[in-house]
Amino acid sequence: MKLTSRIIGLCLLLALIGGGAASAHVTVQPSEAVQGSYEKFAVRVPTEKDIPTVKIEIKFPTDAVSISRFEPKPGWKYELSKDASGKITGVTWTATGDGLSATEFGEFYMQGKVADNATAISWKSYQTYKDGSVVEWVGAEGSDKPASVTKVKPKPAGAAADSHGNTSAAVPAAGAQQPPAAAPAQSQAPLYLSIAALLLGIVSIFIAVSKHKGR
Repeated sequence: MKLTSRIIGLCLLLALIGGGAASAHVTVQPSEAVQGSYEKFAVRVPTEKDIPTVKIEIKFPTDAVSISRFEPKPGWKYELSKDASGKITGVTWTATGDGLSATEFGEFYMQGKVADNATAISWKSYQTYKDGSVVEWVGAEGSDKPASVTKVKPKPAGAAADSHGNTSAAVPAAGAQQPPAAAPAQSQAPLYLSIAALLLGIVSIFIAVSKHKGR
């Protein structure tokens, strides 16, 4: 009984340790986006060592997302990487001070548009510590050092995106004919009044005829 309890306790401890390690890698939020939408992405960087994180580099899969804006962060500077056409392909934030210590994490914000045909955005990131060591978060899901992935959902059928990426149901084009509205149900009161008037008229005729015969 004691041995079984010890085994259960050890398994729980390993699960907790494993869960903590798995959740401590560099991630990009949100975890889900919609095709064609504009998003604000947050790069969340925890420090796993006893020495500070002083640099973080993110590479963009340009076939799935176009990043164009970056929020300044006190204590850090950023440098952009571009291809031959001038398109932004990555960003590197470098600490101008002490960086992120062992008990700290930081978030770095950027904005961009999700591609219309994207199905997932895989963010490869490289975390540099003060001693020069680099942790590459580029692996597949479930690996020791996985790349963060944003899943991309299809745009709702018939939805149209505005300049801010907000989607709404499709609206008919100007001049398009609208289906005719159903005619309101007509009241039956006039018909009933006509029938009542007819019956009263018939009764009046019978009364008049009866009086005439009785004379």
